[in-house]
Parts: sequence; C-alpha cells; structure tokens
Amino acid sequence: MAVRVDAWTWSVRLFRSRTKAAAACRGGHVKINGETAQPSKTVVPGDRVQVTGAPGRTRILEVVETVSKRVGAPVAATCYIDRSPPPPPAEMLASQPRRARGAGRPTKRERRELDRLHGRR
Repeated sequence: MAVRVDAWTWSVRLFRSRTKAAAACRGGHVKINGETAQPSKTVVPGDRVQVTGAPGRTRILEVVETVSKRVGAPVAATCYIDRSPPPPPAEMLASQPRRARGAGRPTKRERRELDRLHGRR
C-alpha cells in the first residue's frame, strides 16, 4: 500500500505535524531514493527516505511498513530501519564557537564573517 511521504514522515513521528512534514518536503529537506520529494510523492516498503533536519543531522530510513495514521513511538520504530550515520560526538559540537548570550544581534560585518566561516558564501 502506497502512502504520501508527508503523511508517512508525520505518522512515524519524524515531524510534529503534517504541515511541518509537507513544508520540509517543499523545502527540499526530504528525499526518496535520492530524489527530492514533493509532499504528494508516495512511499512503498523498500524505499529509502532521507530527512535533513538540524544542522549536520541527516536521517536515512528504509521503509518497512507504510502507515497513514499517526501511531505510538514503539509502533513507529517498527515501521522503518534506521540507516543514519552516527551523530557527531558532543566534544565536536561543543568546540564550535558560539555567540555570547546577551550580545545582541550580529552586525552586518559579523554576519558576513559568520557566513564565510560556515562556508555559505
């Protein structure tokens, strides 16, 4: 049985709401078998769904069972096989520079420096 990708990602608890799941699909954060998926794209058992969430965190899931209604966490875990790489170690995340709390918004110059540091431009 084929199910829409936005409904499936919501029902196995990857997103808090179906609206957020659909927005992630439209934003290009969800791929099925390596191709960017629109919310209406269907998934079937055997498909690989890749969801890009927090910075540096990508989840790769293999669909085992399709469900269209939201299910509990123990049941949701049986609907996919998690093939994600392990998360980066906490030491690496802690070593990244952070802006001091209460320092206010960055200036335009500081924003450009941050963008260069992160490799965005």
